[in-house]
Formats: sequence, structure tokens, C-alpha cells
Amino acid sequence: MAEPKLVVSLRDIRKVYHLGGEDIAAVDGVSLDIAGGDFVAIMGASGSGKSTLLNILGCLDQPTSGAYVLDGEDVAQFDKNRLARVRNRRIGFVFQNFSLLSRTSSLENVEMPLYYGPHRPAEERHRRAIALLQRVGLGDRLHHTPGQLSGGQMQRVAIARALVNEPAILLADEPTGNLDSRSGAEIMTLFHELSAEGITLIMVTHAEDIARQAKRTIHMRDGRVVA
Repeated sequence: MAEPKLVVSLRDIRKVYHLGGEDIAAVDGVSLDIAGGDFVAIMGASGSGKSTLLNILGCLDQPTSGAYVLDGEDVAQFDKNRLARVRNRRIGFVFQNFSLLSRTSSLENVEMPLYYGPHRPAEERHRRAIALLQRVGLGDRLHHTPGQLSGGQMQRVAIARALVNEPAILLADEPTGNLDSRSGAEIMTLFHELSAEGITLIMVTHAEDIARQAKRTIHMRDGRVVA
């Protein structure tokens, strides 16, 4: 059987911030390979660099030095427009605070990324968003706004939105951090299903019981991978 294709390759990645007259390395020499279909948890205390690393992986931030190869391409060669296309079409994002538009329905929230890609007819946008909301168990909440949903339901809307452009990679920053244990378990069940379908999942978490559900765990401390 052929080895899974590498989708992420980091070599000696550093991210340095200039604060109070000194240089602070939030990420300090990280090298890492992630294959297609992998499910990786990144753990570490606050300030360990895990969220900064996730932002670099998601092309939301650029490293100070080092090489990031995404699906065989050097991210350093991408201009702003190319980075925006990558974030819209190849990477899905799930955040701890859900990041939903508060006065917008579940259906409209999920449709939102489709407006920033190639033109799609309204009927196609609706059909794809409805199918994903049904997939995450919210077919009866299409027209509810976030204020009418529970935390777990809001996170499922956010996951549907992250999947609407069929990304190969899903990045999740503390996806269960604001949820009760039952809702968190529902989100992890959904992540396992997505992983089984071949989506590459990279998840930042501080919870050991959540991290243990990934295929492998990367521990960070002081900007470095320590295990």
C-alpha cells in the first residue's frame, strides 16, 4: 500500500514578535509533517505557541523564517490573493467562539464562504448549505440565528460552514472549549466521521481526553515541539 501523501511539511518554522524592545519567539524552530487523512491534536499550555502554529498552518499568519510546503507548494511564494483563495477553498476553520454572524440564519452563515469563490447560482448555494446542515443534524434549524441555538448547535453550524467549500484540511482551535461534555462528545464524533472520509484534521486543544481521540498528539512548550 502506498504511503499517504504529505499535505503539510514544516521545516524550522519560527515566528518572532518584537515586544517591549525584545524579540519573543512564539514558534521556535518547529519541523513537522502531516499526511493526508491524518487526525492530529496539538497540545500545550497557554503561551506554548500552539495557536500561533495553527494560524501559520491556516495561512492566517506568515512565519518569520523557515519553510511551509502545503500540498507540494511553497506557501512563501503565494501572494495575498493566492493566500485568500487557499483559505477559502482548501482549508476549513473551526474556532472556539464559533465566529458566526449573530443576526444571520444558520443557512446564511453556512453559505457565506461560497460568495467568495467561483460564482454559484443561489439554488446551488442553498442546496449545498442545506445538505451540510442536515449532515450535522441541524436540518430543522436552517432559519435559526445563533442566539436561538445552543453552544453545541452553533459549533455544528460552524463546522458545516467550514466544510461548504469541500476543503482537504480542517483546522480547529479549541473546538470543544466552550461546550459542555455532551456537546463536546457530539463534535468529536463528527470529527471522527470526517477523518474516516479522508479529511485531514489538525486540532488545538488543552484537554487530554479530547487529544487522546486524535490519531497522534503533538506537545508544544515555549514555541517548540517537545513530544
